[in-house]
Amino acid sequence: MKKLKRILSPILVLVLALTLLAGCGGTGSSSAGSSAAQTSSAGTSRSLEDIKSSGKVIIGVFSDKAPFGYVDEKGAYQGYDVYFANRIGKDLGVNVEFVSVEPASRVEYLKTGKVDIILANFTVTEERAQSVDFALPYMKVALGVVSPDKSLITDVSQLNGKTLIVAKGTTAETYFTKNHPEVKLLKFDQYTETYNALLDGRGDAFSTDNTEVLAWALQNKGFTVGIESLGELDTIAPAVQKGNTGLLNWLNDEIKTLGKENFFHKDFEETLASVYGDAVNPDNLVVEGGVVEK
Repeated sequence: MKKLKRILSPILVLVLALTLLAGCGGTGSSSAGSSAAQTSSAGTSRSLEDIKSSGKVIIGVFSDKAPFGYVDEKGAYQGYDVYFANRIGKDLGVNVEFVSVEPASRVEYLKTGKVDIILANFTVTEERAQSVDFALPYMKVALGVVSPDKSLITDVSQLNGKTLIVAKGTTAETYFTKNHPEVKLLKFDQYTETYNALLDGRGDAFSTDNTEVLAWALQNKGFTVGIESLGELDTIAPAVQKGNTGLLNWLNDEIKTLGKENFFHKDFEETLASVYGDAVNPDNLVVEGGVVEK
């Protein structure tokens, strides 16, 4: 019996040691560490070098907000923002992969690393700037309100007790929630839904960027932008994930360089002039070189 104990004792000690080792950082710890690493890197942004070496830049744009970002009848992305996005890809020396975003998903798509850049009519606000990094602006804009000619809204006071359509996650939603709580808001995720709601009378008016509602009203008889400028003059800019300094600096340099060739006026002529005609002066919308002239 004593001999058996002498044989078993070292074996028990070895088993105990292996058990403790596993609990303190053996095979199980290695697996957990791998999982944690995957979780922490899930939302990591791609650096400028990563983008160039991959051969593509992933840019979030609208697919239903003509004439700024939309998909045409052939399934190709078009519009003012898309024209700029394609130039970014060219100057980076990579292909552009477009990802369709909605107003409320723009910040989240950057935070989670689903896109490298957002170019989706993204208005710069202090609140958003806490979550993403904005580059220099390339457009300026205010809010506008479009409504049917038969019951045209020409002043905010006329919306009291009426229903205003807005897209979720937009400056229009924020502005009216903060400044005019008396106005009932009907909210949708997609711009297509907002316009359909206006067309079928579910709301009395629709508010978003004045540049966008002006373009829509010109193409839809029976509707007019009765309030052409509301709130403060805002700017629209590209955005990247917070802390992606290399990509941010490259975008700023790109916008300054493009300004020297009047690129954004050319963008206006190629994508917006046929829509607006004489209704919009390009100097009232376009920002060149990141310098806003009021």
